[in-house]
Amino acid sequence: MAWRVVEHGERRWSVSLAAERRANSPHWNLVFTFRPTDVGQRSIWATYPLSSSSRSALFAQAEQLSDDTLTAFLAEHLQ
Repeated sequence: MAWRVVEHGERRWSVSLAAERRANSPHWNLVFTFRPTDVGQRSIWATYPLSSSSRSALFAQAEQLSDDTLTAFLAEHLQ
């Protein structure tokens, strides 16, 4: 299930989020998955420059991001 849905370039994208923690690191990093609603199109996984020692705090910070911020972040990764 999508966390949010954004539009970019006349295409709708389902956005999911996850928290990832690398070995020997106390910090969680925010990762977005952008999946186009069109069948057969590639998905994009991207680490967002936001981290926290608390996974729940990281998700709370992600909730504060606007759809415009997510769309701009997606656009950067499509280039």
